[in-house]
Amino acid sequence: MCETSRQHPGTALPAQDSGTTGADGVSKKLVEHVRDALQHFFDLGYLQEHPLAQVQDAQTAHSVEVAGQRLRRNLAAAIESLNPGFSVPLRAPQARLHNLLVLHYLEGMTVQEAAYKLGVGRRQAHRDLRRAVESVAAVLSGQRLVAASAQRQDAQTSSVCAEIGRWVDRPSRTDLRTLLENALTTVAPLAAQRQITLDVCMPAEPVAILVDMGIAEQVLVSVLSRAISHACSGPLDLLLSADQVTLTLNYYPAPEFASAPAFPAVATQLADRLGWGMEWVDEAQGLRTIRFAIKAFGPTIVVIDDNEDLVELFDRYLTDQACQVVAATNGQDGLRMAQQLVPDAVVLDIMMPEMHGWDVLQQLRAHPRTARIPVVICSVINDPDLALCLGASLVLPKPISRTDVLTALHHVGVL
Repeated sequence: MCETSRQHPGTALPAQDSGTTGADGVSKKLVEHVRDALQHFFDLGYLQEHPLAQVQDAQTAHSVEVAGQRLRRNLAAAIESLNPGFSVPLRAPQARLHNLLVLHYLEGMTVQEAAYKLGVGRRQAHRDLRRAVESVAAVLSGQRLVAASAQRQDAQTSSVCAEIGRWVDRPSRTDLRTLLENALTTVAPLAAQRQITLDVCMPAEPVAILVDMGIAEQVLVSVLSRAISHACSGPLDLLLSADQVTLTLNYYPAPEFASAPAFPAVATQLADRLGWGMEWVDEAQGLRTIRFAIKAFGPTIVVIDDNEDLVELFDRYLTDQACQVVAATNGQDGLRMAQQLVPDAVVLDIMMPEMHGWDVLQQLRAHPRTARIPVVICSVINDPDLALCLGASLVLPKPISRTDVLTALHHVGVL
């Protein structure tokens, strides 16, 4: 991703007159603002002062989020609105706009790298990326136009967001089959009352995932409950596939629920928090199919650093490596997570308040559950002799690049 100045573009957003609009009827100035915000997607300080954040802040002054966080969330939602679904191949033309936005602005690829991955020419990729940014601007423009009519729902939405925001994630390794069995036990009385037969097909072997069990089980219970409440009496089929880690539900909705949404709003927000994809389609003869795309269990890396931006950087660098990056912003939380998760590697800063990295490293090596976990010291304190003497596997001086991170994790056997 190209480096851009931290100076924001002008704050005045022009009216939607014909002389300043593009093909989608969206202000060219708005498109410029959107492109600039996307280029700084991970710079919360920049987004906080961005003109788009100020406009949205004026419309939702009572929100529990700060303006920069809200802008980033709205940008992400606008990008996701262009996603045709996980069943569409990566290189399919109908998925290109969404995938270019993700690869370039979220994963940090150059346009040329993204073009190569998607199998298109560089010039075509540039044209499509311009269209993609315009599409995001159109989505945001539409959100502003309907903001007034949406105010009636704001109080409830804010309370839901606040409740979800207060939840502290506690990810742990678990068997998805167990989560599904627990959810089925919870909804079984409702299924019996509605004369629904739950036909479940699951693999014999564990389906390992890293997830907050409390959130994941609530998503499953909520979607299953909605499906049972809306289904005609008879079978409701569930298939859990271990290959792609997908969960598929099939049922026939009753006529009065034929056009009703398959997912409760809260379930959708919780699934987004987990990184799960959910979609539903109505097939031939009224059959409804619901699909979950669930993050499979991959290498787990606990990053212990009081700089949250570094955690986001690691997450972005490892997006295409199917790694689970778990953040701890202090030494005590890092030790607790390492002992709970037993990750494949720990990335550890030295300069942290209250408990510095040298103490964390020694306690990791002293505890039987964490004694053999590779520890990569990533710090401005570059003292490899001391680090290796205390049990570190590798030293990675800051600042770091994606190549540095991948090389280090290859070196310790994670990738």
